[in-house]
Amino acid sequence: MRDFLPADKARRERVLAVIRERYRAHGFDEIETPVVEDYDRLHAGIGGDNEKLAFNVLKRGLDADAIRAAADDPARLSDLGLRYDLTVPLARFYATHRAELPTVFRSIQIAPVWRAERPQKGRYRQFVQCDIDIIGDATGRAEAELVVASLDTLDALGLDGGTIRINDRRALDWMLEVFGFAPDERAGVLITIDKLDKIGVDGVVAELSERGATPEAVAAFRAFLHRPQTLEYRPYGEGQIRKALPEGAPDDVVTGLVAIGDAVAAARAANAVTDPGGIPLVFDPFLVRGMGYYTGTIFELAHPSVDYSLGGGGRYDGMIGRFLGQDVPAVGFSIGFERIVDLVGAEADAGASAVVLVHDRDMPVAELVTLKAALVAGGSRVRLERRPKNLKALLERAAADGYTSFATIAAGASRDELELKSLS
Repeated sequence: MRDFLPADKARRERVLAVIRERYRAHGFDEIETPVVEDYDRLHAGIGGDNEKLAFNVLKRGLDADAIRAAADDPARLSDLGLRYDLTVPLARFYATHRAELPTVFRSIQIAPVWRAERPQKGRYRQFVQCDIDIIGDATGRAEAELVVASLDTLDALGLDGGTIRINDRRALDWMLEVFGFAPDERAGVLITIDKLDKIGVDGVVAELSERGATPEAVAAFRAFLHRPQTLEYRPYGEGQIRKALPEGAPDDVVTGLVAIGDAVAAARAANAVTDPGGIPLVFDPFLVRGMGYYTGTIFELAHPSVDYSLGGGGRYDGMIGRFLGQDVPAVGFSIGFERIVDLVGAEADAGASAVVLVHDRDMPVAELVTLKAALVAGGSRVRLERRPKNLKALLERAAADGYTSFATIAAGASRDELELKSLS
């Protein structure tokens, strides 16, 4: 959990403003939910490993004896918890307000979440997520909208060269069945497969064996991974998708993935966005995504400048039904803001006027605030600073805070008499 100095905060707000503007341009509407949710909802078995990282809120009114008696049962100690993502709160929000929302609801959520992580670069205990979700649309149109909006946002942030890896959990389940993994071992197998890009084929095979996975299935999986060009994933299209999967892949899954790619390509071509080498989608048959609530298409955002993902998401058709009593289709995409903001330049707002007025100690207060008010009314950002002994240090700090010019003023000065000098 971190503090942010003014320059850092200003940069974060500029990036957030771009993200909000692009999401709204694509027809999404922003909502807000509480930072806490019911303990039972956060620990309903749908949050994957993130449930283990939740910060729980101690029940009010417990005395020392009650706390000791319930020490081994968190559910007796806590009735609330800090949200560890924005998807679980969204599902509860939709179930609560469905009658007030459109049939197909496109939401924006930009807010902090909390996880009891081991802090490291790009991984914090409090961090901001930027989510867009579409609820009520079971077709591939929803996935296409999310991908187009997310790529458009990357373009607006100046992050060229990003790609979205895509897969379908139904294809993963089918593939594990083809290899021969038993149903009760597949969850653990997926956890290991998810490490493929980190520990390699041999590492994954060794870990599967250590897990006690079905030996014949492990051997079949290893043989498949060593097929020629199995890991060649581009260009995106039906031929490439089928090539990356075992023979006989489900037609409905392949057709759905191809349709998403066709829609994304058409949308970007219509907006004069050229993608050398094809659309920035990469089919990855071993993309897993750790959350337990995904039921179909899954995504992960990658950028060539870093070796970790910048966001992701997927379809979670079964989650809202847990709160509403009937299934509602839903799919979402989340940008990892803390990782994105580190890649975006720190330039000040183009064309913005930010002025430092340096005045003497005996300058009348009424004149200072009148002059400042006149500049503010004209659209400038203005800071008043008393002249110090070391003017250079003051101006360097002002420039670091995003100010673009300064002027020294004396008693009786008017706005027209100011001589603005650049801080660059």
